[in-house]
Amino acid sequence: MLSLKVHVTDLQHGDCLTTDTFNSVGLHILPKGTVIRREEISLLIRQRIDYVDIDIQNIFHPADGKVPGHGLDEEFDQAILSYESIFLETLKRGSFTPSMVDDTLRPLLETLDREKDVVALLLLLDRDDIDTYHHSLQVGLLSYYIASWLGYSREERYRISRAGYLHDIGKSQVSLSILNYAGYLTAAEEEELRRHTSYGYDIIRGSMKDEGTALAALQHHEYEDGSGYPNRISYKDIHPYTEIVSVANLYLNLTTSRLNRPKQGLVSVLRQVHEMGFGKLNGNVVQALTTHMLPGFLGKNVQLSNGEKGMIVMNNPLDLFNPLVKVNDTFRDLSRERSLTVDEVFA
Repeated sequence: MLSLKVHVTDLQHGDCLTTDTFNSVGLHILPKGTVIRREEISLLIRQRIDYVDIDIQNIFHPADGKVPGHGLDEEFDQAILSYESIFLETLKRGSFTPSMVDDTLRPLLETLDREKDVVALLLLLDRDDIDTYHHSLQVGLLSYYIASWLGYSREERYRISRAGYLHDIGKSQVSLSILNYAGYLTAAEEEELRRHTSYGYDIIRGSMKDEGTALAALQHHEYEDGSGYPNRISYKDIHPYTEIVSVANLYLNLTTSRLNRPKQGLVSVLRQVHEMGFGKLNGNVVQALTTHMLPGFLGKNVQLSNGEKGMIVMNNPLDLFNPLVKVNDTFRDLSRERSLTVDEVFA
């Protein structure tokens, strides 16, 4: 077996260790033969291990420089893995290289300008095992679209998307055991998790000159009525970037399953966010999301709450969240059949 010594920040998913790995005091960290994933890289960095030996025969060297896909569009895969590199750099140094963000996001957003079907985009990015990296890309992309709908300039749209992309960077400073824990957190653990907002503000301020992006990281869990965290500020103190990133973040969070909440469909989540536009979230931002997302559901295949599958053929302008659905040769008008709801939307 041929080995190559590499720095831990240069490790890629799928690399295989050729030797046992020990920390500076001799504690066994990872055994020979370990296949590297995100958790292993984080563990090595936290144990202050700089170099490891990997199997050179299993190194992936694509001709076009792209990473192997995960079933999504290659550009999205590249952006997710680039965020992972940024996250791990921040984990190690407490700051990141801004050019890594720009080099990833700007080309991707140029592609987004040609893709107008936002619902199809979200379905493309949908998966069951959403992690911080994946979620951050989703929030960055949806923030870009919302900023476009609100009439922001091209450069402002980019900055707002970047704020969404980096909104959770503070989680790099939260214990991995807390981030990955599938059960209920203790009060102390919950408090530590909430500190990711303050950590994110400090990280961004120390990495780049963009107060708006830093404030989006700090404030994206604040609500207009003052009931959010970390500082319980009200609408007058919330930055305009945050108003957009908060809506994108909440919408995408609600579409992801949690321990105490099953995964919810895009339409039902949109209804919840719409209701929160009356007091908790910025009403103009929520209105932009609602009015531009709903037409995207037309022509999409859906599953109703009674198990029937059909296609949305018309939105009801007087009852936006209860469309007309064609099921085989019949039509279901959900504005009249109030017991029925759209449970799932499919590409």
